[in-house]
Amino acid sequence: MARHTFFSYHYKPDVWRAWNVRNSWVGNPETQKSVGFFDSSVFEASRKESADSLKQFLRKGLEGTSVTCVLAGTATHGRRWVRYEIARSVVKGNGLLTVHIHGVRNRDGEVSVKGLDPLASMGIYKSNEQIFLCEKIEGAWRKYDDYQLAIPPSVLWFPPPTSNSVVTLSSHCLAYDFIQQNGRENIGGWIETAAGLAGR
Repeated sequence: MARHTFFSYHYKPDVWRAWNVRNSWVGNPETQKSVGFFDSSVFEASRKESADSLKQFLRKGLEGTSVTCVLAGTATHGRRWVRYEIARSVVKGNGLLTVHIHGVRNRDGEVSVKGLDPLASMGIYKSNEQIFLCEKIEGAWRKYDDYQLAIPPSVLWFPPPTSNSVVTLSSHCLAYDFIQQNGRENIGGWIETAAGLAGR
């Protein structure tokens, strides 16, 4: 059975790094399918649409996937649409993991500075017996604006929160460094671990 993985990343600064990471994973096209890699013209066109149109575009991209791999560069954690892809992955029940890619050289041979784990900038909490997503903005937690519906506990593959204290997604998901932890050889195992944790 093919493993369909959605790769979420900050497009402009990290697309070259992301492609290199993705290509190291797609070794067997029959069993490993990557999603989330859009032609630049498609990506730029989608950005000119309304927010609702772009949300629909991203939701469609996540269809049929079982794991979302967040490729974290320097500023990925603060990107609105990366956060939306993470939020929809939670609602969908996808396995989640972070792979830091700042050490992968870009097309000019440059590395960048390690950024924060995007999954540490998003979390869930309980309010009035319901579960909601939240995000960290300028150091403070706020209800997540781009998806404000309650999340059914049944879609969560980890224990639901029991209070209004924020539980970060990173507390349930693993993070790796592509260069320091030999991602070229190991990313397939990392993705399968995330799938297994989520029962996917």
